[in-house]
Amino acid sequence: MRTTITLDDDVAAAVDAVRRRDGIGPSEAVNNLIRQGLVNQPRNQTYEHRSVAMGARVDVSNIGAVLDLLDED
Repeated sequence: MRTTITLDDDVAAAVDAVRRRDGIGPSEAVNNLIRQGLVNQPRNQTYEHRSVAMGARVDVSNIGAVLDLLDED
């Protein structure tokens, strides 16, 4: 596939570094860098939600009541 892309300065510098290091052309350097990024993706990171008691003084289980309370002047 042939396409035109705009590279940020830091990405262009990385492509140039790979080109010089490996003695390859820009397309091959870009492809190599993209493949490395695809391979090095973090896998199955678990998300852990942390909650903190905020000392709420209203019962937030009733959304309507909370909204009414917020609308009061």
